[in-house]
Amino acid sequence: MRSPALRHVLTHLITPLLMCIGMGLAYMGAFVTPEPHHLPVAVVGAGPEAKVFAQTVKDTAGDKLDVRTVTTRADAVSLLKSRDVTGAYVPSRKAPELLVATAASDMGATAVEKVFTPVAAGQGLPLKITDVAEPVADDPTGQGLFFLLIAVSIGSYASVAALGAAGAALPMRVRALLALGVSAVVAGIGALLAGPVFHLAHHALAGVWGMAWLYSAGIVFIGVGLHTFLKRWTTLTMMVLFVMLNFTSSGGLFRPELQNGFFGTLHAFWNGAGFVEGARSLLYFGNDGLARNLWTLSLWLVVGLAVTAVAGAWERSSRKERPENAVTGHTTGAAQAGERPEEPQAAPRTAEETEAEEEVEETVGV
Repeated sequence: MRSPALRHVLTHLITPLLMCIGMGLAYMGAFVTPEPHHLPVAVVGAGPEAKVFAQTVKDTAGDKLDVRTVTTRADAVSLLKSRDVTGAYVPSRKAPELLVATAASDMGATAVEKVFTPVAAGQGLPLKITDVAEPVADDPTGQGLFFLLIAVSIGSYASVAALGAAGAALPMRVRALLALGVSAVVAGIGALLAGPVFHLAHHALAGVWGMAWLYSAGIVFIGVGLHTFLKRWTTLTMMVLFVMLNFTSSGGLFRPELQNGFFGTLHAFWNGAGFVEGARSLLYFGNDGLARNLWTLSLWLVVGLAVTAVAGAWERSSRKERPENAVTGHTTGAAQAGERPEEPQAAPRTAEETEAEEEVEETVGV
């Protein structure tokens, strides 16, 4: 440990090791053992027989299901399209039917199928499954929006390294303008991927770009502001906020009802969930719930602007407190004495410059 080079390497290994631990805990905690927790379902029927059946299902499932009854099939379809329920069972002595909305969650639809298929089988009847909100044929599982979220997120938090570290010498207002521009470009790339490249969005592509821009700008502004205070630890912080906690709570793979309470709670207000659910609202559910998701993304952007503003004020205050450069004073004095100043030489790389370059490589490498 007496070697400065070895100590330098070991210090830099802390970040990837913490990332390994964090990613393992987050991804495995969120995705390895999905189980229903108060999964909302409906039973269609107005008479006492339907109510008894619904209560039997509830008693059998326990806390895994939240069961309600609705009067008509049309009411059940409306609840599915507003994503208030994950599935709706229509009892019948001849042809029982299960209504699902795969575009809301393919895994959720699969979960309710596993619940009600044995019920129909117990009556010796086949179960008819009707999908009232199918994703486009180019995205049969409806999970393409989750992978779009990943692409936009990586482009956003990787840009923070360039703006925060390599651009640290620039005034904060310039970095803020660059953040505004790069988030628009990242959103444009996301829109191209969602539209012309992979055809996830067959309409409302401008709306997808707008949500991607709100989402990306929130991340970039938060990162640029935090970098003023956290320096190279910004990379780890961004990974925690916008990968470990973000992807896992977005609902892109599993809806919150299939996850534990921690990730289910985050889904209610985290920005990744705002983007994924907002895109689903826009593309598949007639804008139902879109306003709430736009507010979520907007509030994250407001937080980013506030963090950036605080960082800019802190940087200006710090510059005012610094003494004047002694080298500048010496050069001016020499000029006044009539002496010929020495030829400027290339300044050696400072520790800050080296650290900035390492941070950019580390972040982009992730």
